[in-house]
Amino acid sequence: MVKNALIFLWQLFLLWMIYAVSDFIVEILHLPLPASVLGMMILFILLLTGAVKVSQIEKGAAFLNRHLAFFFIPIAVGLMSYGGLIRTSGWQLLIMIIGSTVIGLIITSGLAAYFSGKGAEKGERDHTH
Repeated sequence: MVKNALIFLWQLFLLWMIYAVSDFIVEILHLPLPASVLGMMILFILLLTGAVKVSQIEKGAAFLNRHLAFFFIPIAVGLMSYGGLIRTSGWQLLIMIIGSTVIGLIITSGLAAYFSGKGAEKGERDHTH
């Protein structure tokens, strides 16, 4: 029980450290990019290179994903102070949100199809020899 708790805390700490490093990089280099986005890119590279294994962050990431809605509460409360902006520019904001979501889905599905196809091709080549 204690061992599982320590593993879980270590995984959360590892994810937090990746975010902290990305925040530091964004701050120092004045990048026009949210630290969380840079952190996801760093984590992706670490996973891709094998420097970090999925098993090393799986429980911590699963916990954060299960409670993702909780992290949006402060954002929703903050939006209440922008009622006037939403009333005057709501359609433009909605179009931007829908457009960026569609673009994100297209890119994500394209990358997933590309990488899953690469794995399938490699698996087919491995089994034919």
